[in-house]
Amino acid sequence: MGLTLTFLGHAGVLLSDGTHTIAVDPFLTGNPVATMQARDIKCQAIVLTHGHADHVGDTVAIAKANRATVYGVFEIAEFLGTQGVTAEAGNPGGKIAAPFGWVAFTQAFHSSSYEGRYMGMPCGAIVHVGGVTVYHLGDTGLFSDLKLLGEIYRPDIALIPAGDRFTMGPELAAMAAEFVRPKVAIPIHYGTWPLLAQDVSAFKPKGVEVKVMAPGERWAYA
Repeated sequence: MGLTLTFLGHAGVLLSDGTHTIAVDPFLTGNPVATMQARDIKCQAIVLTHGHADHVGDTVAIAKANRATVYGVFEIAEFLGTQGVTAEAGNPGGKIAAPFGWVAFTQAFHSSSYEGRYMGMPCGAIVHVGGVTVYHLGDTGLFSDLKLLGEIYRPDIALIPAGDRFTMGPELAAMAAEFVRPKVAIPIHYGTWPLLAQDVSAFKPKGVEVKVMAPGERWAYA
């Protein structure tokens, strides 16, 4: 078993084991660095870390086009239900069984709203697919319980926000990677707009392999 990861730009990724494909935070329309459009996405599931527009993105259109199930916290799932989308609700502390494996949500230190509507607690999302565990930290600041989460879930891959201002900058993101200790860390949520850090060369966690990906790039993890 293995996993192919496609970076959609900003904080979005596609995860595929060859049978199932999961989109995480598929923000494409209005994303200045995206190389794909919503109509290009073929998936069976979508996972959302929180409700901000640069993460919800094209979820409704993609979900309807693919008849995909969306996994998110209770308030996000409730909102998507009003949009005619099938959603599975959860919150930090448990796992949600899925046809491809499972999803778990973790705490994150950020905010979460969509067009003025409260969208519940911001989260990180852990997706287990193809025998590989991927931890998308969502948008978050640094917090020490990342060590505990790393011990509990032992992720193979961690997607870590490093763009500063609204999340960790590259130096704190490197500390987060050292706390979580995945096999591979991928910096995300940078370089999309001028407000975000453009250079993440300081993302150099000790003892963790770093994979910097360009929007549209695919990477096979075995």
